[in-house]
Amino acid sequence: MDAVSTVAAVVVTYNRKDKLTKVLDHVLGQSLRPSWVVVVDNASTDGTADILADYAKRDDRVVVVSLDTNTGGAGGFATGMARGYELGADFVWIMDDDCYPNTDALEELVNGHAKAESTMGTQLPYACSLVKYIDGSICEMNNPGTTWDWGRLISKGEQSVLITHCSFVSVLFPRWTLTRHGLPLKEYFIWFDDQEYTLRITKDAPGVQVLTSVVVHDMGVNRGVNFGDVTPANIWKFEYGARNEASFRLHHENAVAFAKFVLRLFQGLRGGGVAWPLRVRLFKKVIEGVKFNPKPDFPRSVL
Repeated sequence: MDAVSTVAAVVVTYNRKDKLTKVLDHVLGQSLRPSWVVVVDNASTDGTADILADYAKRDDRVVVVSLDTNTGGAGGFATGMARGYELGADFVWIMDDDCYPNTDALEELVNGHAKAESTMGTQLPYACSLVKYIDGSICEMNNPGTTWDWGRLISKGEQSVLITHCSFVSVLFPRWTLTRHGLPLKEYFIWFDDQEYTLRITKDAPGVQVLTSVVVHDMGVNRGVNFGDVTPANIWKFEYGARNEASFRLHHENAVAFAKFVLRLFQGLRGGGVAWPLRVRLFKKVIEGVKFNPKPDFPRSVL
């Protein structure tokens, strides 16, 4: 990394103070020190504010952004990335509040991104880490999509692969990406905001997953997204997923991609034996997605 480059780490949190302290300790203890650690508190009610005030008192790199309402992961990341941009950071490095990066995760990410850009001879819009589950296995939910020539960098001796999209669990974005493409769609609230954003910015060039940059995602269960898992307790989250992906497939891809998503949704619900009232709720969200088509905000200029 250039000697004058700066990084703003961005952590979005909501009512998860026990895990948040572990995340912040890992981020603040990086071998490559971030210049700022922006923590977006989505109106937590569990005492998170007191913990963040203590961190800010002990380390002047900690910048707390306290929101009046819960804006979801999408709103939190859009807010935090914009704040990092306004601080003047050359890179923003984003993650959830249950992501524990290895000590050298940021250093490996920055160096891997720079090597990949040099080898490819072009700017690359983002770099993500290898995400593991707490038992050391791969995290099922956080595997990125790869390009057809994903091994191009490995063939050159680098420990990175080319990707088309990834989740928001340890991703590094250079400043120019935000300037050119704006921010994640805050209107998505939760689910598919990460895929929409990384697919959007991949139109310039592929992203890269740096295999030597490792983080641990402390999820409850190591399982990928499956519409067959819908229950009365979790359907609220799947409703956002159905609306957001339907909107993306229709408005940012085409009618065929939309139809394929609807078919996949139908097959997933049937395969999981999901109750009919829940299926109806999800297909109502698909219909809502036909008109739902938010546009990105851009970070405020600091020039």
